[in-house]
Amino acid sequence: MEATIALAGNPNSGKTTLFNALTGARQHIGNYPGVTVEKKEGTYINKNNKFHVVDLPGTYSLTAYSLEEVVARDYILNEKPNMVVNIVDASNLERNLYLTLQFMEMGVPVCISLNMMDVAENRGIGIDTGRLAELMGVPVIPTVARRGEGKQALMEAVAAGIEKNAYSGPLCISYGEDIDRALDEMETILQDSPLEDERYPRRWLAMKYLENDEKITALGSRKAPAVSESLAKIARRVEAHLQSTLGVNAEAVIADYRYGYIRSVMKKGVLTERPNLDRLFMSDRIDKVVTNRFFGPLIMVGVLLTLYHFTFTYSGIPVGWVEGLFGWLGETADGLLPEGLLKSLVISGMIDGVGGVMGFVPLIMFMFLGISILEDSGYLARVAFMLDRVFRVFGLHGSSVMAFIVSGGIAGGCAVPGVMATRTLKSPRERLATLLTVPFMNCGAKLPVFALLVAAFFPKNEALMMFIITLIAWTGALLVARLLRSTAIRGESTPFVMELPPYRLPTFKGLTIHTWERTWQYIKKAGTVILTVSVILWAMMTFPGLSDDQRARYTNQRSDILNSASPAVQAELQHMEESVALSPAAIEVRDALLAVDGEEAEAGLRNSVAGRIGGVLEPISRLAGFDWRTNIALVGGFAAKEVVVSTLGTAYSLGEVDPEETGSLAGRLAAAPGWSPAVAFALIIFTIFYAPCFVSVVCIAREAGSWKWGVFSMVFNTVLAFMLAAIAFQVGRGLGF
Repeated sequence: MEATIALAGNPNSGKTTLFNALTGARQHIGNYPGVTVEKKEGTYINKNNKFHVVDLPGTYSLTAYSLEEVVARDYILNEKPNMVVNIVDASNLERNLYLTLQFMEMGVPVCISLNMMDVAENRGIGIDTGRLAELMGVPVIPTVARRGEGKQALMEAVAAGIEKNAYSGPLCISYGEDIDRALDEMETILQDSPLEDERYPRRWLAMKYLENDEKITALGSRKAPAVSESLAKIARRVEAHLQSTLGVNAEAVIADYRYGYIRSVMKKGVLTERPNLDRLFMSDRIDKVVTNRFFGPLIMVGVLLTLYHFTFTYSGIPVGWVEGLFGWLGETADGLLPEGLLKSLVISGMIDGVGGVMGFVPLIMFMFLGISILEDSGYLARVAFMLDRVFRVFGLHGSSVMAFIVSGGIAGGCAVPGVMATRTLKSPRERLATLLTVPFMNCGAKLPVFALLVAAFFPKNEALMMFIITLIAWTGALLVARLLRSTAIRGESTPFVMELPPYRLPTFKGLTIHTWERTWQYIKKAGTVILTVSVILWAMMTFPGLSDDQRARYTNQRSDILNSASPAVQAELQHMEESVALSPAAIEVRDALLAVDGEEAEAGLRNSVAGRIGGVLEPISRLAGFDWRTNIALVGGFAAKEVVVSTLGTAYSLGEVDPEETGSLAGRLAAAPGWSPAVAFALIIFTIFYAPCFVSVVCIAREAGSWKWGVFSMVFNTVLAFMLAAIAFQVGRGLGF
C-alpha cells in the first residue's frame, strides 16, 4: 500500500523528532509552493507499506493567525492526505488535544501519536490510552520519538486505519444554544451554494465565519459575495449578542467549549493518576539555575565559549585534510593542463575559488553539531527567554530572539529563515525592526570569512575572537534596532509569551540528521552559487588583461635577467627540479624572475574589469585599510558572503604575494603586504554589518511589503559598516596593530 500521511502537532511536541525517526536519510527539504515556509518530506517503508511523510509546520491551532497555521491547514484541506498523524505531548495532554479537536472538526482522518510518554510518567501522569482512543474515536498510540519507541505500532495503526477507511466524518461539538443555532442557520445557507466544497465541511466553514477567519471570509467574498455577506451578518449578530450578554467574543466562547469538551474526556478515566502539581520537575530545577538573573548570563557566555573552543579545536585536523585535498587538486591540474586560460580558469577560478570555501566545511559541520546539541536539548529556548528582558529595552519583542538565533545569533544560521521567522511577530513595527537587523547576525555564510581572518591574524585566541565577534553582532543589531524604533519605526512594545520545552538528551540520529542537513546545504551552495560567482569573478579578474606591448616588456625583463646570469647559473636554473640546492647566485636570479612574474600577474589583475572597479574604490576604502583586491572580494560578497573567501583565494592565486608562500589562503594573507591585525579586524567589522546577500534583500523586501526597505537595508547597512570599519582600522593602527 502507498499512501500520504501528514505529521502535525504543537511546537516542542517531538514532531520533527518523530519525522526523523520514521524517514531517516530518506527525506528532502524544500518550500511550499508560493511561500517560503520550510517543507520537509520523506519516505517510510515497512513490510508492504510505503508512506510519503510530510512534516507540517508546528502550530498550536488552525486559526489563521500566522503563515505556518495557514500552510498546515491549507495542505490538509487541499492535498487531502490519507491520514493526519497528530503528535500530542503526553505531559501537556489537555492543551495539545485542542489541535486534535480542530483536525477532527475539519473532517480529516486522524491518528494520535501520544508522544513523550516517558516525560509524562516522570511527572506522575498516568494515561489510559485505550480509554482515550475510545472517547476520542481515533487510534491512540503511545510513543517516545527520540528513542524510536512505538513508531512501528503507530505506522501499523495508520496503515490499518487507511485500509479500513473507517473514519466516521467531522466531529460535531455543542458550543451552546446561541452558537449552535447560528451554525445550523449558516449550514442551511451553505447547502448547495457556490461555497459548498468537498474540501470544506459546511459546519467548519460556518465556524470560520464565527471565528472571523480572514482567509476563509476573503475566499467566500470572491466565490459567492451574497452568500458570504449572509454568513457574515449572522456572525456579526452572534458577536454582538455575546458581547452584550457575556462581554466576550465568539472565538473565545468556541475555545472555552473546546477545552470543556477535552476536560470532560479527561474526567472519564483517561488520567489514571493525578500529577503532583507541587512537584518541582527536573527541568524546573535546572531552570532555577540556568535562567537565574545572575548565573544565567554567565552560563550562557560559558556555553558560547565552549562551543567556539570545541569548533576550532576539533575541526583543525579535518580542515587541514580538506585544504590538502584542494592543494593536491591544484598541483595535479597544474601538472596536467597546458599554460593558458583554461589552466587559469580551473586552478584560480574553480579550485582556489571554491576550495577556499569548501575548506571550511569541517568547521561548519562542527559548528552545526554544537548548535544542534543546544537546540535539541532545549537550551536555545532558554537563551531566548533570558534575552527577552534585554530585547524589550531596545524596543524589540521576545519572539525577535528566535529570529536572531535562526539567522545565526550564535553562529551558522542563515538570514533568510531568520527574516521568515519574523512572521510570528504580530506588531508590524517590531516585525520590521527585527527583519532589518537580523542580517547582522553571524550566519553560516559569514563564518568562513571570520574563520579565515581569525586563523590568519588571531591564531592564539580563536575561540575568544569568535565570541567577541558574536557580541559585536548582537550589540550592533540591538543598538540599530533601538535607533530605528526611536526614529523611523516608533511604537509601543507588545507582551511576550513563550513555552519552554523540557530538557531532553539529544539523540545521535537526530543530531546526525540536523548536522548533515545544514552542512549539505552549505556544500550545495559552494558547489553551485559560489562556483558560478567564482567563475564570473575570475573572468572579471582576467579580462581584458595586459596588452601585447605590456607582455612583451615583462618577457624582455625576464630575458635580460637570464642573459645577465653566468652560463653556470643558467644551467643550474634550467635543471632546478633536479638540483638538491641552488647556489646563492642562482637563488638571486630565481627570485628576480619570480618577482617579475608576480609583478606581471598583479599588473594583469589590476588591468582587469574587477581590478579597475577595486582601484576606483581604493581611495575611499583605504580609510578602512582595504586595498583594491579586498574591494573586489567585498563587491562579490553582495551576491553571497562566502564569495569574499573564494574571491580572495582567486585574487591571491592570480598574483602570488610571496614566492615562498604556497600554503593556505590564511597563510597567504598573513604574509601579504598591507595586511595586519587592524586590517583584518576592520574587515570583520565590515562583514558583520554590510549589506545582506541578495537573496536576503529580496526576502526583506517581500516580507516588509516594499522594495524601499530592501534598498534601505543595502544602503544603510553598507554605510554603517564602512564607518565602523574605518573607525576600527584607524584606532587599531593608532595602537600599533
